[in-house]
This record gives sequence, structure tokens and C-alpha cells, in this order.
Amino acid sequence: MVELTVGHSGHYDFYSIQEALDQVPYGTEALIRVKKGLYREKLFSDKEHISILGEGPQDTVITFSDGAYAMLPEGRKRGTFRSYTAFFSGNQLHLAHLGIRNEAGDGRLVGQSMALYLDVRKSSLEDVHLWSHQDTLFLAPLPEKEREVQGFLGPRCFSKRILNEVVVRDSVISGDVDFVFGGSDALFSSCTLVSLDRGEAINGYVAAPCGKKGDRGLVFSQCEFLSEGCRAESVYLMRPWREEGKATFLSCSYGEHIHRLGCSPWPGRESESSFTFAEFNAQASLPMERRAPASQLDEVAARTLVASFSR
Repeated sequence: MVELTVGHSGHYDFYSIQEALDQVPYGTEALIRVKKGLYREKLFSDKEHISILGEGPQDTVITFSDGAYAMLPEGRKRGTFRSYTAFFSGNQLHLAHLGIRNEAGDGRLVGQSMALYLDVRKSSLEDVHLWSHQDTLFLAPLPEKEREVQGFLGPRCFSKRILNEVVVRDSVISGDVDFVFGGSDALFSSCTLVSLDRGEAINGYVAAPCGKKGDRGLVFSQCEFLSEGCRAESVYLMRPWREEGKATFLSCSYGEHIHRLGCSPWPGRESESSFTFAEFNAQASLPMERRAPASQLDEVAARTLVASFSR
């Protein structure tokens, strides 16, 4: 295994994280230790087995500010899937004690702005803080078909869709609209999901899954859903990005900003009802009046679902 260090002085192997990633030979496992500092860089890694360890999500921060609406030199908008601050593919990835931010700004003005784009067969994140506004965290695979021409332009847009698995523990994810989205099987364990206030009657949606009904989908276990100033019932837990999108919420606690219906159809596709919104042991500030097709799991099913991510 290759071990490298990154820091803003001459005492470390590299000054930038991207330079360290570039030096890792393909097929070689690498551990990159990143010292305290603000790293203004846009990361791209397709190496097979990478671990990046920082010194805390407030102390080791990677940031960039690309938004989807920005026009590129060829006269085309950047688009959602080229707006990332950090992109990773490969077979295995571990990120810990890091902050990753996209500071492009309000999505109504700059478009979608991803902090992290994961297209890794197996990823694990621990003590990571992801921050943006719209589309903070994307979990590949992409849906099979676009809804708008060239809407998927970006890394792996023409690749075969392969189901990935992601486990995120003890982390914070902040955003407003669809700020956890994609088609992976993903477990969020003991995480905090923070909705940012947009000053609107509907401030946003936490999860926008696009996987298949037979997959595990996005699973939130013992997570806390908070807000920064959002008015009561102005945020939905999910809306399905594709017809069979699936999200499950297990023993989670919700602030008053979470709408009592829990889920919302995708605008213009209200007739689609094949998505899955499931819960177990919800702890909510407001009485729940969940919208069909919401369903309730029992304790055995909830435990089995969480355990399936540790095999």
C-alpha cells in the first residue's frame, strides 16, 4: 500500500490532494493523510482503492464553487454532473474526518452544485461534512434514461449502470433541494441532515432516489433531520426522481420543518405511484399523516435491512 501526506508546507509529500491522487498507480491501494487546511481544488479520482483521512470536518476542508448554470467556453452549460467539488470512482473508497463543500450558492441562481459525486462499487464515509445547496451528494448509478437532452453529461454518463453500495456514518449533510440523490444502495447511520432555508413555502426535499423497487435504496437509520431557519412543514423527506425511487427512514427524529405527509410526488408526475417511502419508529414533532404509498416496517424488517449493509 502507498501512504502519502498532503499539507500546506514543505514538510509533506504534496501540496494538493489532486496531485497526491494523480501519483497513485492504478491498481494500487493508497492511504492519503491530509493535514489541516482549506484546499481549494476540484478533485477527480478513478483509482481503484483510495482512503483519504483528514483531521476533522471543520479543519480539513475541500471546497470549490462550480454551478450547473455556468456557461463553458464551447457555449454549453456546465450541467449538474460536472458541477462536483469531488468525484470518485473505482472499487473501494474510504473518506473520514473531512469537509467537502460546493460554495457556488443558491441553486435558483447558479443551478445544481454537487459537493460529492460517488460512483464507487463500495464506499464508506465517517465523520464527513458535506455542504451545498441543491444536489449536495450524488450516489451513482444514474438513471437509465435522461429526461432532458444531454442532461447527464459528466463522468461516466455513457457507462453501464452498476449498482453501488455506500455506508455513511456519524456525518452531516447540508442542503436544500434533493440534497441526497441517486440510485445507489446507501445506508446513512447516525447522521444529521440539515435543510437550509430558502425563504419559501416549500423549502425543499431531502432525498431524491432513482433506484429500482427491488433494491435497498436510500436508508436513513437513527438520523436526525434539522433545519437552519426553515418554516414548519416546508421540507419533504423525499420525492422520487424516477418512478421506482425508494427511501426508508428507521428510528429517525424530525424537526417541525418536515412536512407531515413525508413524501411528495415529482412535479408533473403526480400519477406515478410505484415509488417506495417506508418508515419505522418515527420520532416527529408534528402529527404524521403519511401520503400513500407510504408504508410501515416492523422491527425485524428494519434490523434486517440495516444489517444487510455490513455483510
